[in-house]
Amino acid sequence: MIQVHFERDENGAVTSFTMSGHAESGPYGYDLVCAGASAVSFGAVNAVYELTGTKLDVGMESGGGYLSAAVPEGLPERVFSQVQLLLEGLLVSLKTIEDQYGEFIRVHS
Repeated sequence: MIQVHFERDENGAVTSFTMSGHAESGPYGYDLVCAGASAVSFGAVNAVYELTGTKLDVGMESGGGYLSAAVPEGLPERVFSQVQLLLEGLLVSLKTIEDQYGEFIRVHS
């Protein structure tokens, strides 16, 4: 099962997320839950960089099954708000996947 954890600061802003595990909803290369969760997560990390110029602190494992990303401190308020919007969009996308395939993915926010 894929587990996704979003961490927030005292104001409710997303400070990081971690995605780990494997959905195992289909054979390797045909696992739609894994593909969907990976696509929206990597897409969000890339969107943060492309649209705001912010490089998240990203961690991955070479064998797959793990992605973490943390928001750097000290961002200008406008950029911070943009990053938050994109990460909240990621959360909505992952929860949408969870709504349909909850036996394969859990999202904790």
